[in-house]
Amino acid sequence: MTVSDRPSLLFADRNGQIYDFPYLEMVGSHAGRWRRLRPGDWIPLPEGSELFVLPDRYPAGFDPERGRFVVLDRNPYNARESIRAVAAFVAPAHTATYLAAYKRSRDARILPLFSYAAVGWYKDSFVTTAIRVDPDERQDARHFKKDVIAREAQALIESYRSNRLIQHLGRCALSYACPAARNFFMGRWEAPLPTSPVCNARCLGCISYQENPEIPVTQERLNFVPTAEEVAEVALLHIKRAERPVVSFGQGCEGEPLLQAQVLEKAIGLIRKETEKGTINLNTNASLPARVDRLFAVGLDSIRVSLNSVQERYYNAYYRPRGYSFEDVKKTILTALSHNGFVSLNYFILPGVTDDPAEVDAFMEFLKSHPVNLIQMRNFNIDPEWYINEIDFRPTGPPVGIKRWMEVVRENFPDVRFGYFNPFLR
Repeated sequence: MTVSDRPSLLFADRNGQIYDFPYLEMVGSHAGRWRRLRPGDWIPLPEGSELFVLPDRYPAGFDPERGRFVVLDRNPYNARESIRAVAAFVAPAHTATYLAAYKRSRDARILPLFSYAAVGWYKDSFVTTAIRVDPDERQDARHFKKDVIAREAQALIESYRSNRLIQHLGRCALSYACPAARNFFMGRWEAPLPTSPVCNARCLGCISYQENPEIPVTQERLNFVPTAEEVAEVALLHIKRAERPVVSFGQGCEGEPLLQAQVLEKAIGLIRKETEKGTINLNTNASLPARVDRLFAVGLDSIRVSLNSVQERYYNAYYRPRGYSFEDVKKTILTALSHNGFVSLNYFILPGVTDDPAEVDAFMEFLKSHPVNLIQMRNFNIDPEWYINEIDFRPTGPPVGIKRWMEVVRENFPDVRFGYFNPFLR
């Protein structure tokens, strides 16, 4: 009997060809704990998502006839061939509610720094376990036409040869397909303002610098500190061209922007001297509250603070901060709120960890004393099993589920919004 009312399992052969196996159900994972899916747990795979074949990992499914989970380690259509699990990297503005379910081999390599949502096959199309958390279309795939972006990027690169930051953003847009850099060259939505080649944290999942040789970086880090004039030139160009413009310090291609606070402070002053239009945002680890205080005083509008957990031991195990503490992070948030600044949490969502009962309770307490405006539901780009081992995560009970966790936040803090992007404020 084949699976008919639920998505079926996917697997990949040794050549990367993906097949569905209609005798086993697709299942989801909560940090290694497998769950049978129910109607409503899956959506059509969003446009712009990608499928990944996971090396050294065998797919897990649910056998409805035997009523148990099954690991598929051989190709059911060719028993002599081993197979691999498949996962989805869901498109921006979507957050995964379950991870891909698999069993890793003993010598499995660490997965690259991407997120790995469950994916299956249902009624002749791919489906995944995710929800859309932000209606903003600024990074929807249909808005990105490679030839148009390349033409616009080359034109600005040629026109601003003396601006090193524009040259750097050109590489980000054309080599790494950075959505923010691409939008800058298209003169729309949010533009990036990277400034810092150094950092005061050693994040396990840093995408631009890695101490661990087993983990490749996914994009080149900025290798210079731009001048305030270079930064302001990029920001003003974007603010003048874009509708509802946002410019943001703190990008994946840099370290911590607060380490260049003098440059930021001068750049913000130059921008605000010329225009009051445009939202100036800071994506940050929030390590230096006094510097954030000065930035708001000269015209910063908002900050986005990245967190993997509000439990200090897990925070420290992931960020490995140098010269600051989790108390500094909390103080920075309160400093921003004292300026009536807009505060977002860039909360790394990992099903089974984010919605663990102890983390949920800690998060509710955190919001009571730190009434932020927005929770940006960021998929955690990391090998989930490796991460769990590295931070020594200890589950405290059955996960409540990402959807239920969101409901709990809404019930207790109705003024807190959910989203994915930095909002336009002015």
